[in-house]
Amino acid sequence: MADTAAMMDTSIDPIALRRAFGTFVTGVTVITTLDEDGTPRGMTANSFTSVSLNPPLLLVCVAKSASSYQAFTGSDCFAVNILHEGQVDVSATFASKSPDKFQSVNHDRIHTGAPVLTDSLTWFDCSVFNRMDAGDHAVLIGEVRAFGTSPSAPLGFCRGRYASVKDPLPAGWLASHGMIIGYLIEANDHLLLRSDGKGGWVLPTARRRKADSQLVVDGGGALRLLPDNTFLYSVFDVADSDPGYLIYRARLADEGMPADLPVGLKFFHVDEIPYEQVPTHELRSMLRRYVRERREMRFGIYMDSDDGGRVAMIDGEAHAWMQSSHE
Repeated sequence: MADTAAMMDTSIDPIALRRAFGTFVTGVTVITTLDEDGTPRGMTANSFTSVSLNPPLLLVCVAKSASSYQAFTGSDCFAVNILHEGQVDVSATFASKSPDKFQSVNHDRIHTGAPVLTDSLTWFDCSVFNRMDAGDHAVLIGEVRAFGTSPSAPLGFCRGRYASVKDPLPAGWLASHGMIIGYLIEANDHLLLRSDGKGGWVLPTARRRKADSQLVVDGGGALRLLPDNTFLYSVFDVADSDPGYLIYRARLADEGMPADLPVGLKFFHVDEIPYEQVPTHELRSMLRRYVRERREMRFGIYMDSDDGGRVAMIDGEAHAWMQSSHE
């Protein structure tokens, strides 16, 4: 007990304490809000935790020394964006003093108006439930108004550096109905692919399939498609723990390829698709089948099964259901 008392009487070394706090493995978040002029503000933070399910509450801590401190303490809303393993650059950007942090990321407004990073592991859109002064930080407790998540792997942080998290998606974590919706989007003999943040290329994805001309892709940005040329192409699983894939084929409404694609998206000529950089066998096989079928413009619909799957070929031109029902 004497040793304990002596330690308590000794002043705490803030550097040593910071290192001790840093041994707790956390994720990495970017917290965002709007200042009084409506300008988006944001900073990297790992002082985040859940608080309550009923009501749905979480908390973040904002240093009083942060340049966006006044914006966070003066706003009635904020968002917490948990980063995935491919977003080290995003973490670095929002940890910097750059005046243009939001120029390099896609963001949207969902419920409260706080900026939500559309390419993230998980996001929470919150209204301020309570604020508390706590030493050199302010504690913000937010009430979750909307949230979204993805099957990506999280970006970890420990002892002042980034850390990898193994087995991020246990079996059964996502419900089977949470299908990943991907798109084969073509323009001028080129196919649109999305960087997976790890040196590979996958299909662009969307939260849901809408039968209109605007498709908001994950990662931000909207693409104008020809709704009459959008059809189901493939349904398959990659692993038992995977939520499954619904793949549609589509075509851009505008002639040519847009010059201002969202970050991470790129068009490849159909004869130059980087198959060796596509991370899964299932996606590679589907892309090769698509390229093969488009040569004859005769496409099939693939459904996987235990014995390798089934393909039903589609013959003839598409026309409206109302026209078909009156023939």
